[in-house]
Amino acid sequence: MPTYVLTRRAALLSFGAFAAAGLGGCNTTPTAGVQPAASGPGIGAIEVDTTPLVAYVGNPTAGWAQQALPGALAQVLGSGAPGGPTLHVRIDTLYLGGGNPADPDRMRGVATLAGHTISVRGVSTNYVPSPTDQALPEQALQGRVQALAVAFAYRLKSKLGA
Repeated sequence: MPTYVLTRRAALLSFGAFAAAGLGGCNTTPTAGVQPAASGPGIGAIEVDTTPLVAYVGNPTAGWAQQALPGALAQVLGSGAPGGPTLHVRIDTLYLGGGNPADPDRMRGVATLAGHTISVRGVSTNYVPSPTDQALPEQALQGRVQALAVAFAYRLKSKLGA
């Protein structure tokens, strides 16, 4: 008869402690979806015009874009630089695709900074349809527009070279 007997309870406890210690290194600090810009082009203020979008998709979609874009642009590009030029952004079209890579969500617009006009097209393919989309369709669509605003802001940042 062995002198060292391992009980089932002790084995499960030691396995759980081992798994928790191993997975503890995987637990990263949660971060926001948009990282603040460390250094940007020195934008003073941000103005977003969604008037053409109201004619294209109507409300509330244009309103969601109007709400989401200034914050996304400010976080990605940085804003509030004293004496910096105003960034004017006009959103012309917004298309919410079928939720797969072949038919992504798209937002097109024009940005003007210090007299330079830049055509911008943001594409977001991170939408995955879920059963709750049918129960809460407005929240699902608003989340897609917010993700599209972030994609648009990052695309503008790459075009500005910031």
